Amino acid sequence: MSKRRLPLLLLILSLSIMLAGCSSTQQSQAPAAGSLMVGMITDAGTIDDRSFNQGTWEGIAKAGTDFNFKPKYLRPAGTTTADYDKEIANLNDAGYKLIITPGFKFENSIYTAQEKYKDTKFVILDGVPHPGNDYSKVNIGPNTVSINFAEHESGFLAGVAAALQLKTGEFGYIGGMEIPAVQRFNWGFQQGIKYANANFGTKINIKAENFLYQGTFHDVAAGQQLAAQMYDRGVNVIFAAAGSVGIGVINEAIARTKSGRSAWVIGVDVDQYAQGYYDEGKTKSVILTSAMKCVNQAAYDMVKSVKDGNFPGGKSLVFNAKNDGVGIPAKNPNLGEDVSSKVKEVFASLKEGKLTVADKGEGLLR
Repeated sequence: MSKRRLPLLLLILSLSIMLAGCSSTQQSQAPAAGSLMVGMITDAGTIDDRSFNQGTWEGIAKAGTDFNFKPKYLRPAGTTTADYDKEIANLNDAGYKLIITPGFKFENSIYTAQEKYKDTKFVILDGVPHPGNDYSKVNIGPNTVSINFAEHESGFLAGVAAALQLKTGEFGYIGGMEIPAVQRFNWGFQQGIKYANANFGTKINIKAENFLYQGTFHDVAAGQQLAAQMYDRGVNVIFAAAGSVGIGVINEAIARTKSGRSAWVIGVDVDQYAQGYYDEGKTKSVILTSAMKCVNQAAYDMVKSVKDGNFPGGKSLVFNAKNDGVGIPAKNPNLGEDVSSKVKEVFASLKEGKLTVADKGEGLLR
């Protein structure tokens, strides 16, 4: 996820493509000669993290099916810049000329790689290329596209939806690393709760002790432990924006629900409804809704742009409500029809610019 907001001097362009849902497939072997050669490198999580990495891969895999090529992904041995540099070199040397990287941890690697491998195209999701910690030297090369998302808007919609559905109770938030993209989910979520309380008569409480960051995106056990403590304090629903840490939250909610105790989760990045099944027939889920970033479609669109010969190199693209780049799932089985209808109205206000959500946390919990 992105480490901080783009500098003001950076040109921000909105993407005008309407976005679709996710699709999934499995990893493929090396591509045949002459076909599109698209590779991905995973971030700290795994390809099946049910979140950011998986969503990105599913978009690439769908493009592979639609455009008849076999994509490939690599998982680095570690999470250092050197680890990422190595896998970028491996993909480039193997002939992969479009490399997609999900997460802010690739910022330094892409900054270097875009200059080193000028014939290769790069896409970084939730990040901007820069050296070290120096954001004054952001450089999006002509062979690179930077894509970011309005997480605060999707967090806001999820907060409104959850508040409308439950009407009363305690809400909580578990983030992964305390970085701007994860913070924006949190800040938007809090604003959504406050908006619902003020405009729809809901009575949702939030406390600082129930809004926290675990510190990683991979510690499943820690996520489950934190969720257990939060549910024990009386929290009804937890918004988990934490990669694989969120899997632990979902696991805890499933265990509690199976034992007859109510526990809800709000998913993140992709529609996580299927990850929350707790019955044998896989018809009931602990996922109330999900705050989505269309990472799958972002990846798909970049592959398509290469295929069509209009790759927007050198640009920064923003996926937000105005271009349908964020939101909650089109179908939310655990939300009532009246709730879904009201959330659609709120989304329309965001899309039309009649309603704005702050991407900062002033006046909010941490």
